[in-house]
Amino acid sequence: MYINIMNPNRRGEMIMKHVYKISLILIVLVMVLSACGPAATSTTVPPTEIPASPVPPTTAPTAAVQPPTAVPPTAVPPTEVPPTEVSGPQGTLRVALSGEPASLYIPNTPDMNSDTAASQLYDPLVQLDDQGNIQPSLAESWDISADGTEYTFHLRKGVTFHNGDPFTADDVVATWEYGKNPDTSKWPDRFEIAKTVEKIDDFTVKVTTDGPKPLLLITMWDFWSIIPKAYMDKVGVAGFEQAPVGTGPFEFVEWVKGDHITYKANPNYWQSGLPKAETLTFRFIPDSATRVAAIQTDEVDIVTRLTAEESQSLKDVSGVKTLEYPLTREYYIAFNNLTTGIGQPTMDAKVRQAMNYAVDIDGILKALFLGYGKRSTGFVATGELGYGNVQPFAYDPEKAKQLLKEAGYENGFTIDMACPAGAYSSFEEVCQAIVGNLGEVGITVNLNIMESGQYWDLEAKKQLPPLFGDAWADTSGEAYNRLYGALGGNNAAYSSWSDPKIDELLKSISEEVDTAKRKALYEELQVYMQVNPPFIYLYEPYTFEATRDTVQNYSPRHSEFVYFTNTTVAAP
Repeated sequence: MYINIMNPNRRGEMIMKHVYKISLILIVLVMVLSACGPAATSTTVPPTEIPASPVPPTTAPTAAVQPPTAVPPTAVPPTEVPPTEVSGPQGTLRVALSGEPASLYIPNTPDMNSDTAASQLYDPLVQLDDQGNIQPSLAESWDISADGTEYTFHLRKGVTFHNGDPFTADDVVATWEYGKNPDTSKWPDRFEIAKTVEKIDDFTVKVTTDGPKPLLLITMWDFWSIIPKAYMDKVGVAGFEQAPVGTGPFEFVEWVKGDHITYKANPNYWQSGLPKAETLTFRFIPDSATRVAAIQTDEVDIVTRLTAEESQSLKDVSGVKTLEYPLTREYYIAFNNLTTGIGQPTMDAKVRQAMNYAVDIDGILKALFLGYGKRSTGFVATGELGYGNVQPFAYDPEKAKQLLKEAGYENGFTIDMACPAGAYSSFEEVCQAIVGNLGEVGITVNLNIMESGQYWDLEAKKQLPPLFGDAWADTSGEAYNRLYGALGGNNAAYSSWSDPKIDELLKSISEEVDTAKRKALYEELQVYMQVNPPFIYLYEPYTFEATRDTVQNYSPRHSEFVYFTNTTVAAP
């Protein structure tokens, strides 16, 4: 097999430490490349019936609805360094990201690196706390109509944007208008959850929906980061992405492409005493071994997305603390039925089932993650509403071969696949192992591992090959945002798989205010997605991180998301 790795500086030597890893690599190396041409038209797969059961830096310019009740996105306990009393922001916090953000404008952020960097600049109308409860933010309070279709938000007064513009209702309306426009947003569906957003007066906004929307407030927290209307109107989205402006705890200073992003504390932040750090710097270090070296030599204060072995190697390093915790993230290999996958064998549900049975997830977890993590049961993660009513696909290559024979592919077939480099811990090696497993049942896969920025761009445009790997976290205690973000609507935003039955069930979930009934809908959806899988379901991971022991109040959530508002570095 030929593997095109556009970012070759990876950790292949880590695989050789286990006998299983050696076998995976040998399988990969003996496979043969054969190109596979994409088709050009669009169609939707008929469902299978369910059986009855350094560039120069850019510089910045001078209640009726029942809320979700699933397990909350509990935060990891913060690092235990005794706080030091200081007045005002102090010091520089240096964070290593596993990749360069694609955008700092929330409606255009495609991945967690982008979300993490961008979210420090803005405030939404409402906030989700570490216990999963909705709290006031730029909206001090809100009222909900008896029928659950009108939300009236009372806005906080005296708040200013980083450029000095006052925050008013006009900015809320503009945030929605820019967000729902597909020409200025990659996530218009997250804003179309509202039918209208109206200014009542300078500090009152009414949001109207076309029916009860129990997940509206969580969606607003996740995507509706408020932007200044006048500034956005002046510079446009392209200009805004170069020099973003929000009301958040940190202000944009510079973005040196390929190297780092720097923020400074917002001196006029409306939350008194915050942020704690004077400067926040994100360094882009795609290679995890290089991130390990950076934390060891005190070049950065926080590193994320390490391998399990790298985390183990840091446990006895002086001045370094390690963190490991499970994530509400689902890894998967997506199928495509909208563009490049049309006419491919994967249009057949039996083929997609076979490919799920063919992949040895438990072996991959043991070989690459020291056994940390668990096989996915589907696209609803552990602890989320509706989890647990289906069993994961077992590793059964003989059953995979039988299903391929029934589908007319007894002799296998050849197909293309892509995976992002440096985006997730050991994901390149995971993709290589999957290629090996599929080869054992007669499926030859041409694997292209490409730079993550290019990858996200092609994914958004639906130009990736018929198979491609990705992962999706969720912070709300429910899987709806993950499911709809990957599969919702004819566009199927980030999976390129469209299915009317999935759309129908997701619509019902989004409108059902009764938690027990919403749970039943999630369960029905999972059964359907086992018979008609849109993905090869992979695993729910652990994440491995490390900090310098001077870091205070670092509290990542189990979605891997973190605000750095309270985080700082103690004086040595």
